[in-house]
Amino acid sequence: MKKSTVTKSALTTAKVIVATTAALSFISYWRGAAIVLSDLASSMFYAGGIAEHAIGKSAAWYVLGVMLFSFAVRSIYLESCGMFVRGGVYVVVRDSMGPVLAKISVSALVFDYILTGPISCVSAGQYLAYLLNELFKFGHRSYYIPPNAFSAFFGIVATLYFWRANIRGIHESSSAALRIMQLTTVMVGILLIWCPVTMFLHGRWQLPPSPAPSHLVFQDEALGWLKGTRWPTIPIVGIIIAFGHSLLSMSGFETLAQVYREIASPKLKNLKITANIVCFYAIISTGLITLFAAMIIPDNLRRTYVDNLIAGLAMNLAGPEWLRLLLHIFVVLVGVLILSGASNTSLIGANGVLNRVAEDGVLFDFFRKPHKKFGTTYHILNLITGLQLLTILLSRGDVYLLGEAYAFGVVWSFTMKALGVLALRFQRHDQEYKFPVNLHIAGKEIPIGLAATTLVLLTTAIVNLFSKQNATIYGVGFTIAFFLLFTVSERINAVRKPKALHEHALEEFNLQQQPKIDPGSIHARPGSILIAVRNRNNLHHLRRTLHRADAKRNDIVVVTVRPVGNDSEYELNDDQFFGAPEKELFTDVVNIAEKEGTGVELLVVPGADPFEALVQVANQLQVSRLVTGVSPGMSSDELARRIGLAWEHVPEPRHPFALEVITPERPSTFVNVGPHPPRLWPEDIEQLHNLWLQLSGDERLGCELHHRDVVGFALRRLQKELASEEREEILRELERQIREHS
Repeated sequence: MKKSTVTKSALTTAKVIVATTAALSFISYWRGAAIVLSDLASSMFYAGGIAEHAIGKSAAWYVLGVMLFSFAVRSIYLESCGMFVRGGVYVVVRDSMGPVLAKISVSALVFDYILTGPISCVSAGQYLAYLLNELFKFGHRSYYIPPNAFSAFFGIVATLYFWRANIRGIHESSSAALRIMQLTTVMVGILLIWCPVTMFLHGRWQLPPSPAPSHLVFQDEALGWLKGTRWPTIPIVGIIIAFGHSLLSMSGFETLAQVYREIASPKLKNLKITANIVCFYAIISTGLITLFAAMIIPDNLRRTYVDNLIAGLAMNLAGPEWLRLLLHIFVVLVGVLILSGASNTSLIGANGVLNRVAEDGVLFDFFRKPHKKFGTTYHILNLITGLQLLTILLSRGDVYLLGEAYAFGVVWSFTMKALGVLALRFQRHDQEYKFPVNLHIAGKEIPIGLAATTLVLLTTAIVNLFSKQNATIYGVGFTIAFFLLFTVSERINAVRKPKALHEHALEEFNLQQQPKIDPGSIHARPGSILIAVRNRNNLHHLRRTLHRADAKRNDIVVVTVRPVGNDSEYELNDDQFFGAPEKELFTDVVNIAEKEGTGVELLVVPGADPFEALVQVANQLQVSRLVTGVSPGMSSDELARRIGLAWEHVPEPRHPFALEVITPERPSTFVNVGPHPPRLWPEDIEQLHNLWLQLSGDERLGCELHHRDVVGFALRRLQKELASEEREEILRELERQIREHS
């Protein structure tokens, strides 16, 4: 280990990188909506075909109904996120219904995410395989690509690509999702114009059969264990079965809760915008496009396009064959992009869920170990990617089989989330947003809207257990396996660190020591805001600053000083430099920054004198403002004086900045550190003006005398008198004046 001398003027710093949030970089609601829609809107390429295969042509109405129902599910997620329950669905269910149901709900949710990627990528492969075969046929070639085998191969390639993108961090992934959704919007716009034109020219105005129970045509595999019983003949049961087979079109909403952690400030407002964008977009894309497909594609051709419904719609529109073929190519291009991109959103979601579970001690700490270069939890990403690749291989590219299994995780993740939020409505009262339609009777609130939505989801989930045989077998088996993993991990963690379990989940940090502060490496532009923290119980100034800060104008750096002795001759190792107190302190900082949706950079600096250490950091980063909280053993004025004296000891060139001392429930105290124009009292300004009037009246001075000349002369005269015998008298006079103004 290299020797280094740590003095009051020499400063060694270490940057701390937050692994689980990619260094706390937040995204806009447009990027958030793009990530969710890369999963949710992608279902329009396969959900309609799967639903029609299961229940008949009236499936289009059920898909549209599910899209309208998504507004209710949206409100569930808004209420849950508004409470900012750290730990997501796991903590929501654990706090409301106990740890056993919490682990079961997370297991079902992880199963949902694991199936999201495979079904989307395999569906993309199906679209691409059918297009290639059609092009071969158009070119009179005898080549033929087996759709299932090709789609499985394509799914593996796409999964590996997005695995790599997520290893590098969410910024890479959200940018790709935004570009994909821009192309998807162009495709949807073309279809929304071309489809009505086709119906007008070809007279295809006949709507699909109504969603009445008498129009439902269930396939044998769509009834599962209910086949041969009287249950499907009961109208309400038949409707619930059909609704359950169509609920797959709403898959992807669970990503909303995970993306919420990355949404920029103001978080809840931006989340509402994101959710509304997602719901309206899904109605237009998945709902209307599926309805158009049922109206335009002839019945004798519909079975051909069951696995590539939108491609079938493109090839049956009005116009010359070459133009329809071009649209088909564009549809497949967009489909390949958005469907393979769903693998990306599934990795983001699964990574977020398992990180929250690991923070609560219900998963081995090994999974939260950060990547040395990118700071991401790569062990979790490796686990999810491996399971997705295994799923693709076992399915052999069968979209319907994947869809049936996928539906298990979708419906049960929604149901457990709704049950948890409903239970918390009676246990907590800190909701920033509440599901609409609430009655107040005798001082008690009855959540009618939330309860009705939960009942619909729960009923559908129970019926799905019996109507989706393969989904139930695979889903229950997977849920049990992950439940056992969580249970074993929790017990082992309880033995290793019994006091910490469930009490305070600590973040995992990457530590990078640097010989000096480098503004470029910590993304701190000149004019940034430096926030000093020391006590995790005194972070009011951090909350207030983050709440009102504009991260677009000012980068924010949070710093804590690690005390060292003046005679320290050796460089501190990571454990000494960043021990348990620093880890606990910065975990609280991360929680506050996450809730406010404001990105921060984290620094630990050693220093024998904390004031000189803070001033040196402020000077090297060229900050515009240094923010501190109040000190229990020091007044705000004394704190400002000590920081001002420390600034005087900094070698030239010195950077002036503003010091803000924040006291709870009181206005902030601002002090300028460094040379600055003084704030004069009104009587001082009046006295200065009177002196100028008297002096300027002398013909020797006249109009050439200015106020600044009077001030400059008075300062030089004072400096001269301070060096004379009159010093003590002057100090007594100043002391008396300070008391009068205080």
